[in-house]
Amino acid sequence: MIAIDWGTTSLRAFRIDAEGRVVETRRSSDGVLAASGRFEAVLRAAIDGWEDTSIVMSGMIGSRQGWREAAYVECPAGIDRIAAAMAPLDVPSLPDRRIWLVPGLSVKDADGTHDVMRGEETQICGLLRELAAGRHLVCLPGTHSKHVELHDGRIARFRTAMTGELFDLLRKHSLLSRLMDADAPHRPVAFARGVDDARRPRDLLNQLFAVRTLGLFGTLSADELPSYLSGLLIGHELNDLPAGADTLHLIAADRLLVPYGEALARRGVRAVNHADHAAAHGLHALAVRHGLV
Repeated sequence: MIAIDWGTTSLRAFRIDAEGRVVETRRSSDGVLAASGRFEAVLRAAIDGWEDTSIVMSGMIGSRQGWREAAYVECPAGIDRIAAAMAPLDVPSLPDRRIWLVPGLSVKDADGTHDVMRGEETQICGLLRELAAGRHLVCLPGTHSKHVELHDGRIARFRTAMTGELFDLLRKHSLLSRLMDADAPHRPVAFARGVDDARRPRDLLNQLFAVRTLGLFGTLSADELPSYLSGLLIGHELNDLPAGADTLHLIAADRLLVPYGEALARRGVRAVNHADHAAAHGLHALAVRHGLV
């Protein structure tokens, strides 16, 4: 089969054999935003030369901004419910292919506020095959970090933190950016200070302004401030971990595993890293459950 993780800014295509192993990977910068209006051409280019008849796609391609909306499935949900809700997609130029879109997930908190994910659910489906029954906590760091609670093979609930997006905006486009070297490498000591400061009884908005004064008075240098800011934001994100949490499963690109691992270690939480191919494995699991392979 062919598995496609099609997000807002990029596309990853995986060719998967009968045993569920990834045998070939292709990447493209034609995410949903760049490919809008030419999804069919982008898909044909992504799978050129691959003759597999079953194609399963996840991510923003199944959103209202994508090719066709695959409606959200409400939590709790496991592989069975997600697979059952996959939406077929008819592509005239690919009449011999069976193409399906994976739905996103939604959850509602006690106050009635909704949260959603689209794409991350397939990564979690790939992780589920590695985990025993019981309760597990999972984090998918990124532009919009997801914190997920798994109960006996189902996604019970989750929450989203705009950590990565806020960091990027503040580092490049805010008043704070004038004092810092936005391209400075990771500084573990400054980062750790930010993680620790996030636990102080001060609100985040006040602490963000303090990033400026740390630079103004020379407490931190221009190349230390981005790491401090990152630590501060990630620290606040981790403040919402459930009480007593001792292990957190991470699904992330290598560049994010380092800072999250360091932050979790300072909080006394063990990080268990998982391969970034979780999306491909999850798409294969959904295809199997749907009877496509």
